Amino acid sequence: MKKESVKALVESLGSNYSEALGIDLSLGNDREVFKWFLASLLFGAPIMESSVIKTYACFEKYGVLTPKEILDTGWDGLVKILDEGSYTRYDFKTADKLLEVMRNLTETYRGSLDQVHVEASDARDLEKRLKALGKGIGDVTVSIFLRELRGVWRKADPNPAPLIVEAAKRLGIVKKEATAEDVLKQLKVFWARNELRGKSFVNFETALLRLGKDYLRKGKSPPFL
Repeated sequence: MKKESVKALVESLGSNYSEALGIDLSLGNDREVFKWFLASLLFGAPIMESSVIKTYACFEKYGVLTPKEILDTGWDGLVKILDEGSYTRYDFKTADKLLEVMRNLTETYRGSLDQVHVEASDARDLEKRLKALGKGIGDVTVSIFLRELRGVWRKADPNPAPLIVEAAKRLGIVKKEATAEDVLKQLKVFWARNELRGKSFVNFETALLRLGKDYLRKGKSPPFL
């Protein structure tokens, strides 16, 4: 894959989801990180990106952006917000999940995601601790959340999501037989050789994720060869 193709890929598809939501993760501020965590919980469901963005905007509208605010809003209030944001298919289930996760985060880590990171021994333990916050948090949600915290949290280093792996293999960036951990190493090496000024590895991963979604939805051939 030529560098000009990498440039086209990243510039067209690589904008971070957190930035699109107006969330600033650059300084690792706990409140901003929590906002992204909330958004990641919403992105974790098989639902349209536009619906997630609209739903997150509703949480902003009603000032429900901390663990305490979510708990104080209660189940009925959360369902109302989720429904207003077009999250109707998963409203009851997501309200249950949010309340469970916030209770566990509050009781175990005093409501601080930074504390989760501090107490984790390494990257994999961090992922394990996040999943333990609630049964509704799986690999997809953890990958979404931690991907955009690379370079912000020292222990944030998740393996690429399946859609990223699929896109990278189709583009010939990584070997077809590579495992998820091998893919991460190969992607980092590739990015180091083709790094673009003003862009990060996270932008590269995000572009591959969106491309992977496009393959899944339309069955297209790679447009960036």
